[in-house]
Amino acid sequence: MADALAEERRHLAQLLEALQRCAYFLDHSEQKIDWPLEGAALEQRRKDTELFETLAAINERFAKLQDTLAVAMRHTALLMSEAPDSFLKVLTFFEKLGVLESAEHWQQSRMARNIAAHDYETNYDAIAEHFNALESLTGLLFRTARNLIGRVATDLDVRPASGDFSAEFDQLFD
Repeated sequence: MADALAEERRHLAQLLEALQRCAYFLDHSEQKIDWPLEGAALEQRRKDTELFETLAAINERFAKLQDTLAVAMRHTALLMSEAPDSFLKVLTFFEKLGVLESAEHWQQSRMARNIAAHDYETNYDAIAEHFNALESLTGLLFRTARNLIGRVATDLDVRPASGDFSAEFDQLFD
């Protein structure tokens, strides 16, 4: 039984490291863009492969960070002996702990992420609006990741599996 608990803690440590890595790469991609985006500028640069590859990376990295956060929160809740039967209860639990600023903001960011996954927009104003929304929600995900990592260290004495991305992750909040 002790080995199973140790394995679950190792898995959580790997998830925490993945959060730091996801945030690092998302920030790197977002730094390449002059925010806010405007539809007319995107239309003018519609064949700029470097720009649109960066935007695609932002979409992917935002989704990956949010998905990894969701898995890490659920796993943390289980290790804290919380057995939520729905993700909404996970969100409520972490909102009460101060890890998540607002379950409603989380759901808004999830909606923005899902729209990107299923919408193949060709209207450049709508594309700009989408990416501006992701950029405005990135801070929420970064803060949630930082809060979760801190809470897990305090309550469960689990830290990211390696320190490979810790310094860069901490710099996001300077």
